[in-house]
Amino acid sequence: MALIALLVCAVAFIIVATTVLKLHPFLALIVAAFGYGVLCGTLSLQQVVDAVNSGFGDTISKIGIVILAGAIIGVFLERSGGAYRLAESVLRLTGRGNAPLAMGVMGYVVSVPVFCDSGFVILAPLGRALAHKTGASTAAAAIALSLGLYATHTMVPPTPGPVAAAGILRADLGLVILLGLIVSAVTLLAGWAFAVCYAPRVAPDAASDAPHDTPETPADAPSAGRAALPIVVPLALIVMKSAASLPSQPFGDGQFAVFVQFIGHPAVALLLGVLMACTLPARREPGRYSVQGWVGEAVVAAAVIIVVTGAGGAFGKVIETSGIAGVVQDRLGGAQLGLWLPFLVAAALKTAQGSSTVAILTTASIVAPLLEPLGLDAPAGRALAVVAIGAGSMVVSHANDSYFWVVTQLSGWSVPQGYRLQTLGTLAQGVTAAIAVWALSVIIST
Repeated sequence: MALIALLVCAVAFIIVATTVLKLHPFLALIVAAFGYGVLCGTLSLQQVVDAVNSGFGDTISKIGIVILAGAIIGVFLERSGGAYRLAESVLRLTGRGNAPLAMGVMGYVVSVPVFCDSGFVILAPLGRALAHKTGASTAAAAIALSLGLYATHTMVPPTPGPVAAAGILRADLGLVILLGLIVSAVTLLAGWAFAVCYAPRVAPDAASDAPHDTPETPADAPSAGRAALPIVVPLALIVMKSAASLPSQPFGDGQFAVFVQFIGHPAVALLLGVLMACTLPARREPGRYSVQGWVGEAVVAAAVIIVVTGAGGAFGKVIETSGIAGVVQDRLGGAQLGLWLPFLVAAALKTAQGSSTVAILTTASIVAPLLEPLGLDAPAGRALAVVAIGAGSMVVSHANDSYFWVVTQLSGWSVPQGYRLQTLGTLAQGVTAAIAVWALSVIIST
């Protein structure tokens, strides 16, 4: 029990350090890794150093390029106007009379490569204008967009959090994408229902005679089809690689199967997506690909995620090396928590410190050595654990979450309204996602 108590103290330190002391998550995770390793009593000092170094390096080697490529795709999609084109395409599918559904679907698609904060800033004006133009509730459109963005942001690679968790848990990325899309689709429907049934009563629209024209799409923005390619093609290639690895060998065992395995590797597939994204701007300006340009901006944004992910991998490796898995198996072996443990740990961390990404990384580090005792050591179990962690990282968005303030401020809500909409909405969505993950695990195991 001393190891479990020490782990609880290490997690509490991470929460306090990142929220109260405002310490960078990288430093908090590294200090926690060394502190836990030195105090656990089962490792020599050299073993602690080796575990930190190997955990950090191994994790970054698996997901560094993937996170960087995803960030570049997101910046080009945002800056080229491709996100607006996708939004227009979704509006044509759902109809302009279904503003909340349209905004939810837009958020669901855009947040696969684009951070949800940026996605909300890009699409919120379109949602407000569309709601006023069609007579729909602006609050319903805003919260539907927010929850739609959250659905894929937390559960579908190449968003950095799920990619990092898959790397730490050694889960097949294609399987994570497939299962994440299924669960996030169910979650999207829950968010849309919450928006339509509840939001208009919480933040009714004030009467206004001011015109609300739909923002114009940039004249040189790419078509919706071109804008979707950097998202769809890499996802399809990664899923194909996972299919090629099945025992049934659907692509055979010849050179074509080898080629599918190569081109579907997450790093290769996402780099192909980067090449497609670089063709989105109408004008070829070399400065966009420089250190000071769009690529440089994406590299800076991705660097933070990469180093925090590496620190999370170091923390997880120290936990694994300490032998805590055997202790947990002895203590919790009969509890049959399964996928609920990753969900509950992620939910607790998210609620306590605010960042979904930090919650995902820390939870993955904690859960990685416990997968076998929890019965999640099979490929499907590892992938489901990643999605369950993503589901937990939605619960809940409140005042310590920067996204909470982005949504409330841009939507014109008071703080109490933000709690009743953003906080309750993420709670409903997260619980729905957890139930969907559990149901999917039952279906897969039968």
